[in-house]
Amino acid sequence: LPDQSKATGAAVIVAPGGAFLMLSMDSEGWSIARWLAERGIAAFVLKYRLRQTGPTMDSFRAEFGKVFGARRMDREGPPPTPAYAVEDAAAALQLVQKRAKEWGVDPKRIGMMGFSAGAMTTLTVALKATPESMPAFIAPIYGPLQAVEVPSSAPPMYVVIAADDGLFANADFGLIQSWRKAKM
Repeated sequence: LPDQSKATGAAVIVAPGGAFLMLSMDSEGWSIARWLAERGIAAFVLKYRLRQTGPTMDSFRAEFGKVFGARRMDREGPPPTPAYAVEDAAAALQLVQKRAKEWGVDPKRIGMMGFSAGAMTTLTVALKATPESMPAFIAPIYGPLQAVEVPSSAPPMYVVIAADDGLFANADFGLIQSWRKAKM
């Protein structure tokens, strides 16, 4: 939570990436949360369930290969977002909404941002939410850009992608076009 003298009332649930096989908790979680809190924004780092990989590095590599080995992200898009990750993110959003007053947060200003797999999770939460359970805003950071069906109650979206991103930058910008079309 931010220092009360800086608190803006806004909050962000931060979903680290890691291909749904691990979580980049420091670089895409705790460091982002600290940065946000220093600027008056309450931040909550989401630790969501992952694919089971087994106890050894060899079993981890084998699972990684099964998920991503033959997949062409620029043509096929990423593998589907696991339902359990979306459930965990939606539960986190509900928890922050429920305890907003206790944490000095405006329940109408709670958004989500995610990195890579966390971006996929963030986006899926917004696409499946009811108007009552919708985040106030979303920020998928270096996530997929395929076109989607955008609900009329979808929140504002801020997208970040590097022009040379090896996984997603070679796709079109269908996600952005879908969002703009739905919001016009």
